[in-house]
Amino acid sequence: MGNNRSAALSKELIDDLTLNTEYSEQELTDWYSAFLKQCPDSRISRERFEQIYSKFFPNADATRYAQHVFRSFDTNNDGTLDFREYVVALHLTSSGKIHLKLEWAFSLYDIDGNGTINKAEVLEIITAIFRMIPPEEQRSFPEDEDSPEKRTEKLWNFFGKKENDNLTEGEFVEGVKNNIEILRLIQYEKRHSHA
Repeated sequence: MGNNRSAALSKELIDDLTLNTEYSEQELTDWYSAFLKQCPDSRISRERFEQIYSKFFPNADATRYAQHVFRSFDTNNDGTLDFREYVVALHLTSSGKIHLKLEWAFSLYDIDGNGTINKAEVLEIITAIFRMIPPEEQRSFPEDEDSPEKRTEKLWNFFGKKENDNLTEGEFVEGVKNNIEILRLIQYEKRHSHA
């Protein structure tokens, strides 16, 4: 849809985003102004998204993970995110409700978009997550999850899956929702330094 809006957000979009995220109307308006400065055509490219996302992980390589995050939010597959897709991405990856977050996490892990997750897809995302974790933090991991391969194996075993099995969205969401330990394995929570 050829929406060439100026610096004003529509009332419908503001209502939609304030209802579906934890952001205030003022925050959204401010972000939209900043978004338009960075992206005058009201769209953000994958490359630009990767640059922004990487700033959250200055001492690590977040590029591959950012590519997967971008893919999971580019709902119309046009290679760009509009402001709504961008805000929803930020919200879900940082604060969203657990069930919605897990549905998003499933779409993140479902790389080929076929509605199920296989072990290779899990390994791909876990490997991307590991690239964002500082080496000194990785050294503190338990031995059975101190590499992408070991963490993938632990996760796959939790779900009781064999090597070539697939995991459905329902199995994934319910399994992770009911086990905080598994939730920790599928994501990376940045440690806040006490410096």
